[in-house]
Amino acid sequence: MHLFAEATTNFTLEMYRQLRKSKDNIFYSPVSMMTALAMLQLGAKGNTEQQIEKTFLEDIKEYYQANVESLDFVHAAEESQKKINSWVERQTNGKIKDLFPSGSLSSSTILVLVNAVYFKGQWNHKFDEKNTTEEKFWLNENTSKPVQMMKQRNKFNINSLGHVAAKSLEIPYEGKELSMCILLPVEIDGLKKLEEQLTADKLLEWTNPENMHMTDVYLSLPRFKLEEKYDLPGPLEHMGMVDTFNPQKADFSGMSSTQGLVVSNVLHKSFVEVNEEGTEAAAATGVEVSVTSAQITDVCCDHPFIFVIRHNKTNSILFFGRMSSP
Repeated sequence: MHLFAEATTNFTLEMYRQLRKSKDNIFYSPVSMMTALAMLQLGAKGNTEQQIEKTFLEDIKEYYQANVESLDFVHAAEESQKKINSWVERQTNGKIKDLFPSGSLSSSTILVLVNAVYFKGQWNHKFDEKNTTEEKFWLNENTSKPVQMMKQRNKFNINSLGHVAAKSLEIPYEGKELSMCILLPVEIDGLKKLEEQLTADKLLEWTNPENMHMTDVYLSLPRFKLEEKYDLPGPLEHMGMVDTFNPQKADFSGMSSTQGLVVSNVLHKSFVEVNEEGTEAAAATGVEVSVTSAQITDVCCDHPFIFVIRHNKTNSILFFGRMSSP
């Protein structure tokens, strides 16, 4: 489990370095991406297999369920595309529609690898809608926009990261198997500095419950909804998976005797909604400690922050995001 957590965290941050260059808001499921690559690796040979293997841990194979279906791309590409899209829509409770846009599959398409992950979690302590008010979210030191800010006072696990001027906060979901961890810079413009110091080891350290303490917190968190879509060949090539997309070098002889098999695209579409009840997310992945002190820590997420939805027992990252503009 420790190796699995390390592998998912490394992959998560490698992908984040690629994606953060292009957009303000980011949201994706590293587990969903890694599962798709794991399925692809089963049919890869030689250098192609080794390059995919470097990008993730083989152990992921234990964690997914997959099925294979034959579709006729040569004579019915549009029909096949609709069939795949409707499968993804069903798997994500209607949240992800049209994963493959019209015309994106053609008679030259041989293999399509699709996977979807869906998550809907209720907060362990829900926010009372009566306390939600319109407030400012600061995009930078000079610009703000109005948001619906949810509020509650409760005991949460918190960690002050003094050397990077930030706080980490754990908000558990019902049952406490899953949590959302927020990395909030102290300064409005502090996210860039935080990102520069973010490594896999530090992310695991900063969000480790053993490094946190239960504190009385006055929490302000904006309601938000994100829907993102990524074409992944570019990021994956930068991460070392170059042969997979090269017709001269790709080797998928483990899945077909057809020569010239190559991955034409890897698409990832994701959705998240955070409200008073909890979090709904999709992607195509005790003992109460009381504090006697009356001191209350204020955690106000009114400027850009990073958020992680993780499985606590395995410490693996299901979803990873950056909220720059709700």
